[in-house]
Amino acid sequence: MSTRFDLDRDTPSPTLSRRTILKASASAGALMLTVGLPAADADAATSTTGAKPGRAAVAGSLSDAGIGLNAMVQVGPGDAVTLVMPRVEMGQGTYTALSQLIAEELEIDPTHVTLRHAPADDRLYANPALGAQVTGGSTSVATAWLPMRQAGAAARTLLVQAAAAQWGVAAEACRAENGRVLHPQTGRTLAYGDLAAAAARLPVPALDQLKLKDPRNFRYVGQPLLRLDAPAKVEGRAQFGIDVHIPGMLIAAVAASPYFGGKVKSLDTAAARRVRGVRQVLNLGDLVAVLADHNGAARKGLAAANIQWDTGPASSYSTATMEAELEAASHRDGATARTQGDVAAARSSGARTLDAIYQQPLMAHAAMEPMNCTVRLSKDRCEVWTGTQVPTRAQAAAAEVAGLKPEQVEIHNQYLGGGFGRRLDADVVPQAVRIAKAARVPVKVVWSREEDIQHDVYRPYHYNRISATLDAQGHPVAWQHRVTGSSIMARFAPAFFKDNIDGDAIRDAAGPYDFANVLVQYVRQEPPAGLTTGWWRGVGHMQNAFPVECFLDELAHDTRQDPLQLRLSLLSKHPRAQHVLKLLAEKAQWGQTRTAGQDQRYGRGLALTQAFGTYAAQVTDVAVAADGTVQVLRVITVVDCGMVVTPSTVEAQVQGGNVFGLSAALFGNITVKDGRIEQSNFHDFRVMRMNEVPVMETHIVPSAEAPTGIGEIATVLTAPSVVNAVFAATGRRVRKLPLDSETLRA
Repeated sequence: MSTRFDLDRDTPSPTLSRRTILKASASAGALMLTVGLPAADADAATSTTGAKPGRAAVAGSLSDAGIGLNAMVQVGPGDAVTLVMPRVEMGQGTYTALSQLIAEELEIDPTHVTLRHAPADDRLYANPALGAQVTGGSTSVATAWLPMRQAGAAARTLLVQAAAAQWGVAAEACRAENGRVLHPQTGRTLAYGDLAAAAARLPVPALDQLKLKDPRNFRYVGQPLLRLDAPAKVEGRAQFGIDVHIPGMLIAAVAASPYFGGKVKSLDTAAARRVRGVRQVLNLGDLVAVLADHNGAARKGLAAANIQWDTGPASSYSTATMEAELEAASHRDGATARTQGDVAAARSSGARTLDAIYQQPLMAHAAMEPMNCTVRLSKDRCEVWTGTQVPTRAQAAAAEVAGLKPEQVEIHNQYLGGGFGRRLDADVVPQAVRIAKAARVPVKVVWSREEDIQHDVYRPYHYNRISATLDAQGHPVAWQHRVTGSSIMARFAPAFFKDNIDGDAIRDAAGPYDFANVLVQYVRQEPPAGLTTGWWRGVGHMQNAFPVECFLDELAHDTRQDPLQLRLSLLSKHPRAQHVLKLLAEKAQWGQTRTAGQDQRYGRGLALTQAFGTYAAQVTDVAVAADGTVQVLRVITVVDCGMVVTPSTVEAQVQGGNVFGLSAALFGNITVKDGRIEQSNFHDFRVMRMNEVPVMETHIVPSAEAPTGIGEIATVLTAPSVVNAVFAATGRRVRKLPLDSETLRA
């Protein structure tokens, strides 16, 4: 099946066409509704010019109507309502929001919805924005907005029709309410569970027969509902991948070569086996696994093995090498990703041109739940328990190593203890299958924190050459941005790395601004094999908002303009962005003079983005001490993400994104020395501590637009807003992250 990977959400929420309607069936007296979501155009490449790709059915879908079937609602005896979740839950609140959408139209309390993880099946559960079963790109709620409501409305319609037929009255004389169908004239009522079997035998209504609720009458959508998965997590009942236990399994502690492309040189197998509880020691060449009855024994056995590694083919490679290679590559003319107007002519006729170079380092995800996978393998079947954002990709990876067909591999997806893009890669799965295949017993592989950080799929190091030409009045008339770095798309979905352009790497390279003349180029420059790059929360938007928003601040300072007013002057085609900025100015009291404490310098910075279909802006207040230490005092964020399903989740996502992004801007840096990653745990890969978290305010713009993405918005904004605040405080422009206290000393 062809797959389209576009981790952006700049297109409207899909709707069900007349041909992509729901299907109903009866099973054990239950009404089974399969929701048909239109999948992304299987032949459309990621847009790099701003054009919106068309949408069509996924090739090889299950029905002659050409639909990808990817969610199922079941109304069963006892009034049970079950929703098979097409997306995974990694803390972002998807299970609650999608349940609210179903419940709103079905007229039931969302807390009465039972949730099940979906199995791996692109045909049944493909994300319509991405063309495969993927949770990512801030697409979950946006793509479910209408289809889930239509599913709920269809179920409600069938249940009302079934009750009306039983009573011999017109369906229009009945209504659904709180899980029952009522006939107000006679006072008769029937529970959904009593009607499910009869409803399943009725023809599914066409879309023009469905009456969706007026948003003004919503009871659940837009309300701050408590997370439906919270009780199980608080009480310890929720099962994450790391919690899985199956009979007869052994726990595997693993050590992969810390050197890029390195191999095992020697190990002390006998010493490892002398540890009580150790059952097997496996040398797989580039990997050592110690299998034991429990994790403690496995860890002790691995330590006792005293593994010695050869240094591999990249033993002289370092961060300095990477930076030099990127700098050299950035001088090449890149592939043209976007062109508008005539930049060369504007540069020659403009009053002056400003240039800058911005750099962002490699970054690890460091999710709180380290990578893990449990495998039970037999001759003709493989079962995998893990938490993954890409179940079918994990299935295919397991099948390849096991020598089986994908349909012989069953993925039991679990709750994720943080994803942030890390679990878009399924590298732990084939590793675990390799170990289970060699050990011939069920195995649970759990990475240590050190293994997790030193074998991550890292956010690429990006090197940005950026310039702007100003007219005599100081207004930007030309914008040029050359992005140099690794291509995630070329590795993850090579069919969509076209014309030497990574569409994600150049995303947001000119922001939403109205520049008359624009040239965006991309130069691919890869690190050595073994240093793998992948998506990190915020994807291309995050990587490019930093140079764009900081360079705009440079222009404002150079031309003595207010940074907010400069942005407003460049957004005539984006009234929603203008409204977000104006509301932010009001909430943050922009322009008001403030002071810091003794021996501190106060500053505030601004950043704007239009990412994942959402408009958002942020003001960050900082105090910089005499020794260069940056303290973030307050972060104020305004978001216009369309109609909000769960306001408390939106606020939580913004807060979490702030902490994640600030950690990266202030401390985050993965460095390479002698062909290996230097960092190994949170002592040298710092994250923000609880006592460092600033005051955070989130303001949501009321909107009647369809929902857009929210999970990564704050992460896009944090680096530029805090860096611009640091400049306002110190007068020193930071163009390379993370912030370095040495350069900010008084």
